[in-house]
Amino acid sequence: MVTSTSTRIFLGAALSLFVLLGAFVPQAVFAATFTETQEADLRAASTYLNSVKSLKSRFLQVSPDGAFTQGDFMLRRPGRLRFEYDPPSPYLVLSDGFWLYFLDKELGEPQNWPIQDTPLGVLVAEKVDLTDNPDVEQVERFPGTLSITLRDQKRPDEGTVTLVFSRDPLILRQWKIIDSQGQRTSVTLDLIETGMHLPATLFVMPIKKKSDRAR
Repeated sequence: MVTSTSTRIFLGAALSLFVLLGAFVPQAVFAATFTETQEADLRAASTYLNSVKSLKSRFLQVSPDGAFTQGDFMLRRPGRLRFEYDPPSPYLVLSDGFWLYFLDKELGEPQNWPIQDTPLGVLVAEKVDLTDNPDVEQVERFPGTLSITLRDQKRPDEGTVTLVFSRDPLILRQWKIIDSQGQRTSVTLDLIETGMHLPATLFVMPIKKKSDRAR
């Protein structure tokens, strides 16, 4: 496990990868064309993602410098997700259906961005249709896995997100984010469970009490 200082540096880098915002230089982006097999893979991945109404797992997040942190990941479609980092990390990342929040529990006030303006938006969309998504850039099969890479056509210089699925059966196992500087962050899921009830309260940003703020 990384130290608290290393985690803070790492999470700062990770959040910069999560959020596709900021200045960019527009450039021409052309819609990709796919083979029949690739089209079938996109349909299968869309069907799978739409079938997952709730999910809970452990996660391992690896930063560009190789530092890592772990925790519990929860997803409730549409719109909601939560990354609960293991102690001593003070970080919490969650989406309430509209906003993606990043909270450092030691500092207090969270930062937030619209979830659909982040690479994670595709995971929590009300309806996923990768066959009709102009951001899909590449579809690749490897032994036992399927990778689908997306690039925001409105912000093409901001990087990519790649969803990695196991095959037979098709299950989301990992996503990789590459920012505009080529820095890579990956999140790998383990001990995956689906179909459970996840209370709405899990996806509400906690508000500090006045007594807590005064300390």
